[in-house]
Amino acid sequence: MHKYSGQQRILVAVDCIIFGFDGVKVKLLLVKRRLAPELGKWSLMGGFINPTESPEDAANRILEDYTGLKNVYMEQFKVFGDPNRDPVERTLAVAYFALIDIHQYEEQLTAEHSPEWFLLDEIPHLVFDHTEMVKGALKQLRYKAALHPILFQLLPGKFTIPQLQALYEGVYQTKFDDRNFSRKLLSTGLLVKLDEKDKLSSKKGAFYYKLDQSHYEENFDKFLNLVPNPDKFF
Repeated sequence: MHKYSGQQRILVAVDCIIFGFDGVKVKLLLVKRRLAPELGKWSLMGGFINPTESPEDAANRILEDYTGLKNVYMEQFKVFGDPNRDPVERTLAVAYFALIDIHQYEEQLTAEHSPEWFLLDEIPHLVFDHTEMVKGALKQLRYKAALHPILFQLLPGKFTIPQLQALYEGVYQTKFDDRNFSRKLLSTGLLVKLDEKDKLSSKKGAFYYKLDQSHYEENFDKFLNLVPNPDKFF
Protein backbone atom coordinates (compact mmCIF):
# COMPACT_ATOMS: atom_id res chain seq x y z
CA MET A 1 0.00 0.00 0.00
CA HIS A 2 1.42 3.39 -0.99
CA LYS A 3 1.60 6.23 1.52
CA TYR A 4 2.49 9.89 1.18
CA SER A 5 5.99 10.32 2.54
CA GLY A 6 6.83 12.89 5.17
CA GLN A 7 3.22 13.48 6.21
CA GLN A 8 1.96 13.36 9.79
CA ARG A 9 -1.20 11.39 10.51
CA ILE A 10 -4.16 13.42 11.80
CA LEU A 11 -7.27 12.01 13.48
CA VAL A 12 -10.71 12.95 12.14
CA ALA A 13 -13.79 12.97 14.35
CA VAL A 14 -17.43 13.92 13.93
CA ASP A 15 -19.54 15.85 16.45
CA CYS A 16 -23.33 16.04 16.37
CA ILE A 17 -25.26 19.09 17.60
CA ILE A 18 -28.84 17.91 18.19
CA PHE A 19 -31.56 20.56 18.43
CA GLY A 20 -35.02 19.50 19.57
CA PHE A 21 -38.41 21.15 20.07
CA ASP A 22 -40.92 19.96 22.66
CA GLY A 23 -43.81 22.11 21.44
CA VAL A 24 -42.86 24.99 23.72
CA LYS A 25 -39.06 25.30 23.96
CA VAL A 26 -36.04 24.66 21.74
CA LYS A 27 -33.43 22.49 23.45
CA LEU A 28 -29.97 20.97 22.96
CA LEU A 29 -29.18 17.31 23.60
CA LEU A 30 -25.97 16.60 25.54
CA VAL A 31 -24.25 13.54 27.03
CA LYS A 32 -21.53 12.92 29.60
CA ARG A 33 -18.15 12.38 27.95
CA ARG A 34 -16.96 8.78 28.30
CA LEU A 35 -13.25 9.33 27.52
CA ALA A 36 -10.41 11.05 29.34
CA PRO A 37 -9.60 13.90 29.44
CA GLU A 38 -12.76 15.65 30.66
CA LEU A 39 -14.28 12.28 31.54
CA GLY A 40 -17.85 12.73 32.78
CA LYS A 41 -18.14 16.36 31.65
CA TRP A 42 -20.98 17.55 29.42
CA SER A 43 -20.28 17.04 25.74
CA LEU A 44 -21.77 16.84 22.29
CA MET A 45 -22.15 13.38 20.78
CA GLY A 46 -18.90 12.65 19.00
CA GLY A 47 -16.38 10.03 18.01
CA PHE A 48 -13.71 9.13 15.48
CA ILE A 49 -14.34 8.18 11.87
CA ASN A 50 -13.44 4.58 11.06
CA PRO A 51 -11.20 3.92 8.02
CA THR A 52 -14.09 2.44 6.02
CA GLU A 53 -16.66 5.15 6.88
CA SER A 54 -17.68 8.40 5.26
CA PRO A 55 -18.22 11.34 7.64
CA GLU A 56 -21.99 10.95 7.16
CA ASP A 57 -21.87 7.25 8.03
CA ALA A 58 -19.82 7.98 11.13
CA ALA A 59 -22.20 10.75 12.24
CA ASN A 60 -25.21 8.45 11.89
CA ARG A 61 -23.43 5.60 13.70
CA ILE A 62 -22.32 7.82 16.59
CA LEU A 63 -25.74 9.41 16.94
CA GLU A 64 -27.42 6.01 17.12
CA ASP A 65 -24.78 4.68 19.52
CA TYR A 66 -25.19 7.55 21.97
CA THR A 67 -28.93 8.13 21.73
CA GLY A 68 -30.64 5.33 19.80
CA LEU A 69 -31.82 7.89 17.23
CA LYS A 70 -31.94 6.92 13.55
CA ASN A 71 -33.08 8.53 10.32
CA VAL A 72 -33.12 12.10 11.66
CA TYR A 73 -32.50 15.23 9.61
CA MET A 74 -28.77 15.96 9.83
CA GLU A 75 -26.57 18.42 7.95
CA GLN A 76 -22.81 19.03 7.88
CA PHE A 77 -21.97 22.69 8.47
CA LYS A 78 -18.28 23.18 9.38
CA VAL A 79 -14.90 21.57 10.04
CA PHE A 80 -13.21 22.64 13.29
CA GLY A 81 -9.45 22.36 12.98
CA ASP A 82 -7.65 24.48 15.55
CA PRO A 83 -4.33 22.63 16.17
CA ASN A 84 -4.91 22.84 19.93
CA ARG A 85 -8.61 21.96 20.06
CA ASP A 86 -7.91 18.46 21.43
CA PRO A 87 -5.19 18.25 24.12
CA VAL A 88 -4.44 14.58 23.39
CA GLU A 89 -3.79 14.41 19.64
CA ARG A 90 -4.13 16.61 16.57
CA THR A 91 -7.77 16.10 15.61
CA LEU A 92 -10.08 17.62 13.02
CA ALA A 93 -13.78 17.60 13.85
CA VAL A 94 -16.50 17.52 11.18
CA ALA A 95 -19.58 19.08 12.77
CA TYR A 96 -23.20 18.23 11.97
CA PHE A 97 -26.42 19.67 13.31
CA ALA A 98 -29.62 17.66 13.52
CA LEU A 99 -33.25 18.68 14.01
CA ILE A 100 -35.86 16.54 15.73
CA ASP A 101 -39.33 16.69 17.25
CA ILE A 102 -38.58 15.68 20.85
CA HIS A 103 -41.92 13.97 21.40
CA GLN A 104 -41.49 11.86 18.28
CA TYR A 105 -38.11 10.53 19.42
CA GLU A 106 -38.21 10.60 23.23
CA GLU A 107 -38.85 6.84 23.52
CA GLN A 108 -35.82 6.10 21.33
CA LEU A 109 -33.30 7.83 23.61
CA THR A 110 -31.16 5.19 25.25
CA ALA A 111 -30.40 5.32 28.96
CA GLU A 112 -26.86 3.97 28.59
CA HIS A 113 -25.17 7.35 28.12
CA SER A 114 -27.84 9.38 29.96
CA PRO A 115 -28.51 11.97 27.24
CA GLU A 116 -30.18 15.08 28.64
CA TRP A 117 -32.01 18.03 27.10
CA PHE A 118 -30.96 21.59 28.02
CA LEU A 119 -32.62 24.91 27.21
CA LEU A 120 -30.47 27.05 24.92
CA ASP A 121 -29.99 29.68 27.64
CA GLU A 122 -29.08 27.04 30.26
CA ILE A 123 -26.34 25.11 28.45
CA PRO A 124 -23.62 24.00 30.91
CA HIS A 125 -19.88 24.28 30.33
CA LEU A 126 -18.90 21.93 27.49
CA VAL A 127 -15.62 20.14 26.78
CA PHE A 128 -13.01 21.39 24.31
CA ASP A 129 -14.49 23.71 21.64
CA HIS A 130 -18.01 22.27 21.81
CA THR A 131 -19.53 25.57 22.95
CA GLU A 132 -18.11 27.19 19.81
CA MET A 133 -19.64 24.35 17.78
CA VAL A 134 -23.08 24.95 19.29
CA LYS A 135 -22.85 28.68 18.54
CA GLY A 136 -21.81 27.93 14.95
CA ALA A 137 -24.63 25.41 14.49
CA LEU A 138 -27.21 27.83 15.87
CA LYS A 139 -25.93 30.59 13.57
CA GLN A 140 -26.22 28.27 10.55
CA LEU A 141 -29.67 27.10 11.64
CA ARG A 142 -30.86 30.72 11.95
CA TYR A 143 -29.47 31.55 8.53
CA LYS A 144 -31.22 28.64 6.83
CA ALA A 145 -34.48 29.14 8.74
CA ALA A 146 -34.61 32.75 7.54
CA LEU A 147 -34.59 31.50 3.95
CA HIS A 148 -36.40 28.16 3.95
CA PRO A 149 -38.95 26.23 6.09
CA ILE A 150 -36.24 24.01 7.56
CA LEU A 151 -37.71 24.27 11.08
CA PHE A 152 -40.66 22.10 10.08
CA GLN A 153 -38.27 19.21 10.80
CA LEU A 154 -38.79 20.05 14.49
CA LEU A 155 -42.59 19.90 14.35
CA PRO A 156 -45.15 17.09 14.55
CA GLY A 157 -47.41 16.35 11.58
CA LYS A 158 -50.01 18.88 12.77
CA PHE A 159 -49.26 22.06 14.70
CA THR A 160 -50.68 25.44 15.62
CA ILE A 161 -49.37 28.84 14.54
CA PRO A 162 -48.56 29.72 18.21
CA GLN A 163 -46.45 26.53 18.36
CA LEU A 164 -44.61 27.49 15.19
CA GLN A 165 -44.06 31.00 16.51
CA ALA A 166 -42.70 29.61 19.77
CA LEU A 167 -40.30 27.49 17.71
CA TYR A 168 -39.01 30.48 15.75
CA GLU A 169 -38.73 32.58 18.90
CA GLY A 170 -36.77 29.79 20.56
CA VAL A 171 -34.32 29.45 17.68
CA TYR A 172 -33.78 33.21 17.34
CA GLN A 173 -34.04 33.90 21.08
CA THR A 174 -36.30 36.87 20.45
CA LYS A 175 -40.00 37.82 20.40
CA PHE A 176 -41.93 38.15 17.14
CA ASP A 177 -45.01 40.30 16.66
CA ASP A 178 -47.99 37.91 16.76
CA ARG A 179 -50.02 39.47 13.95
CA ASN A 180 -47.10 40.03 11.58
CA PHE A 181 -45.80 36.51 12.13
CA SER A 182 -49.19 34.92 11.46
CA ARG A 183 -49.81 37.09 8.37
CA LYS A 184 -46.40 36.38 6.84
CA LEU A 185 -46.64 32.69 7.65
CA LEU A 186 -50.04 32.23 5.99
CA SER A 187 -48.89 34.22 2.93
CA THR A 188 -46.27 31.56 2.14
CA GLY A 189 -48.94 29.20 0.83
CA LEU A 190 -47.26 26.31 2.63
CA LEU A 191 -49.87 25.67 5.30
CA VAL A 192 -53.15 23.75 5.13
CA LYS A 193 -55.70 24.64 7.82
CA LEU A 194 -57.34 21.66 9.52
CA ASP A 195 -60.83 21.48 11.07
CA GLU A 196 -59.63 20.53 14.55
CA LYS A 197 -58.35 22.80 17.29
CA ASP A 198 -55.84 22.55 20.12
CA LYS A 199 -58.01 23.16 23.20
CA LEU A 200 -55.22 22.61 25.73
CA SER A 201 -53.44 25.95 25.30
CA SER A 202 -56.53 28.19 25.63
CA LYS A 203 -60.31 28.06 26.08
CA LYS A 204 -60.89 29.38 22.56
CA GLY A 205 -58.33 27.02 21.07
CA ALA A 206 -56.04 27.41 18.07
CA PHE A 207 -56.59 25.69 14.74
CA TYR A 208 -54.15 22.99 13.71
CA TYR A 209 -52.27 23.28 10.42
CA LYS A 210 -50.12 20.92 8.41
CA LEU A 211 -47.39 21.47 5.84
CA ASP A 212 -48.65 21.42 2.24
CA GLN A 213 -46.21 18.95 0.74
CA SER A 214 -47.71 19.33 -2.76
CA HIS A 215 -46.58 22.97 -2.94
CA TYR A 216 -43.47 22.61 -0.82
CA GLU A 217 -40.87 22.96 -3.57
CA GLU A 218 -42.51 25.82 -5.46
CA ASN A 219 -42.99 27.84 -2.25
CA PHE A 220 -39.70 26.81 -0.64
CA ASP A 221 -38.25 30.33 -0.89
CA LYS A 222 -41.31 32.11 0.50
CA PHE A 223 -39.89 32.12 4.03
CA LEU A 224 -37.34 34.81 3.16
CA ASN A 225 -39.35 37.60 4.81
CA LEU A 226 -40.70 35.63 7.77
CA VAL A 227 -37.84 36.67 10.07
CA PRO A 228 -37.57 40.47 10.52
CA ASN A 229 -34.05 41.93 10.24
CA PRO A 230 -32.37 38.50 9.85
CA ASP A 231 -28.90 40.05 9.42
CA LYS A 232 -28.69 40.88 13.12
CA PHE A 233 -28.76 37.15 14.00
CA PHE A 234 -25.82 36.06 11.79
